[in-house]
Amino acid sequence: MKKTGYGLFTTIAMIIGVVIGSGIFFKSDNILVATNGSIALGVLVFCIAAIAIIFGSLTISELAARNSEAGGLIAYAEQSYNKSIACAFGWFQTFLYFPTLIAVVAYVAGIYICLLFGINGSLELQILIGLIVIVMIYILNGLSSKLGGLFQNASTIIKLIPLILIAIAGIILGEPSSITSVELSSAVKSTGWIAAIAPIAFSFDGWIVSTTIGHEVRDSKRNLPKALIIAPISILIVYLLYFVGISIYVGPETIMSLGDAHVDLAANNLFGMWGSKIVLVFVIISIIGTVNGLIMGIIRLPYSLAIRNMFPKSEIFANVDEKTKMPINSTVVSFIISVSWLAVHYFTTKTGLLPNSDISEISITMSYVLYALLYVKVLQLGIKKEIKSIIRGIINPILALCGSAIILLGSIGNSLFWIYAVICLGILLSAVVFWRNVSKNELSNNLSENI
Repeated sequence: MKKTGYGLFTTIAMIIGVVIGSGIFFKSDNILVATNGSIALGVLVFCIAAIAIIFGSLTISELAARNSEAGGLIAYAEQSYNKSIACAFGWFQTFLYFPTLIAVVAYVAGIYICLLFGINGSLELQILIGLIVIVMIYILNGLSSKLGGLFQNASTIIKLIPLILIAIAGIILGEPSSITSVELSSAVKSTGWIAAIAPIAFSFDGWIVSTTIGHEVRDSKRNLPKALIIAPISILIVYLLYFVGISIYVGPETIMSLGDAHVDLAANNLFGMWGSKIVLVFVIISIIGTVNGLIMGIIRLPYSLAIRNMFPKSEIFANVDEKTKMPINSTVVSFIISVSWLAVHYFTTKTGLLPNSDISEISITMSYVLYALLYVKVLQLGIKKEIKSIIRGIINPILALCGSAIILLGSIGNSLFWIYAVICLGILLSAVVFWRNVSKNELSNNLSENI
């Protein structure tokens, strides 16, 4: 595929834009409840949960620096292991990870848009608005990769504004002295704070999306690894500043008593009576920016699989439109998959089939298990001295594996975990069976030609 020239900033913006959605605005109360109101312990838990994204990104950046082919994780898995595993990675991302996240996040956009206009929206209306959001973003990206990149840059900058404003307000107007080491030492004795790790870790999810556009990034072997290092660290800093800022501005006790409503209180105090509306606008832009980043990733996945003959009717989906320089057929099929999952999300929500859960957890709970395979490969490169730095080749992948373990342990507590695991395993096995059939057919055709 011809390079369209995504720059370093767009790549960084894609990661930040996908990871920072609406969740961070409403996580502070949950964290403080789990830490018994300890701001210092909350900061510590944020840092522990960030292990998964920080060191995961640092580790994957080693593979990104060695491979600039289309496909991101598909290419890394193919180079690190074999085509069968690469096909499994690709199918998992194409049929589960990306589309389930797109469906749920677009639905959340529908919820907040209804709130913004004071509409008592039904589930059907929220799903319809989510569908409209998906259609609009697909059209935007289908017309030109440049348009999608520009929107990602703009939405990322916009979504950072309220986070940074609240952080600054808290530091200037709050009581920083409330964060003490005594508070931390006493709070850490309780084990309840461990419950905050999984939700925070999930709020960091989505960083891997940027690898799907790696082959379209200018000087990708240099810029993609840089983005995978700069973006996660930037996200952690923003998260910490926001959490500390709103906690010392509003106060831990007030936040815990008000729950999610503490965001409205902070917004009204800072911006006046229209504060909550302003925050809602920022949140909606933030959510739509996340949808855009996810769609930027998924539209290239069927294409990336097809050029490797790892997708049904590969000859159809391996084409790139000469005018837009985009894989149009790949875009269309990814749209169908995403909308299909939106329909599934509607059904599961309407029937209450997944209580206290949603379809996105099907992929999130297992994605870090797959990432671990790549972390192990980087660790092997470090042990063999192919990566000379002990930090990059040994320490980073070990900490990344620890991060995956944290996510996995936090997820096992979900009563639906094993159901999700079976669904994911079904997709992975289907990919392996498909690739083996393709390989057999290719071998049979080659033998026939030789005869």
